[in-house]
Amino acid sequence: MNYDAIKNEHGLRHDPFKAIVAPRPIGWISSLDAQGNANLAPYSFFNAVSDNPHIVMFSSAGWKDSVANIETTGEFVCNLATFALREQMNQSSAPYASGVSEFGETGLTAVASSAVKVPRVGEVPVALECRHLQTLQLRDLEGTPADRWMVLGQVVSIYIDDAVIRDGVIDVTELRPLARLGYHDYSVVDHVFQMTRPRGGGGEASGAA
Repeated sequence: MNYDAIKNEHGLRHDPFKAIVAPRPIGWISSLDAQGNANLAPYSFFNAVSDNPHIVMFSSAGWKDSVANIETTGEFVCNLATFALREQMNQSSAPYASGVSEFGETGLTAVASSAVKVPRVGEVPVALECRHLQTLQLRDLEGTPADRWMVLGQVVSIYIDDAVIRDGVIDVTELRPLARLGYHDYSVVDHVFQMTRPRGGGGEASGAA
């Protein structure tokens, strides 16, 4: 099949776009509001976009508490969502009222971060502490603003549980990170393989991992 993606007339039961661009890492974003109330929410439009400096992004459908909090305080933490924490991650996506802490609602522990005031999830094996760089409102080809907001932050401190480090590298099979697929589907990374990159080529393949 081939269809007009702008009109989105695919004829399927559900939009296939998110099932095609998959798997997607889950950014489990913690933030603080102006009153110091902690918020925790998962975003599947999330990724690293630069390794020097370390920059990450997440995109929100609507001006949600995470975006508003980060605009106000200038800080956030990306907590690694893992298979062991899948139920808590899912529960934290519930539509709680502003000011209600998802940490308390999910039974997770808010632990002080090293470089930012925003707490990390104490149960996660990896957390990226970030300072806000910019928030961009996305636009379509006609220049029409969409109610979609991309938040960029620079990582200023990284927490890694020593238990997931093997021979000087992170053992991803020990982490078992979650990824979002389409529809109600998720995946977990519990198997990896290695390939040697060709030398002298252009593009991403020529860079260091």
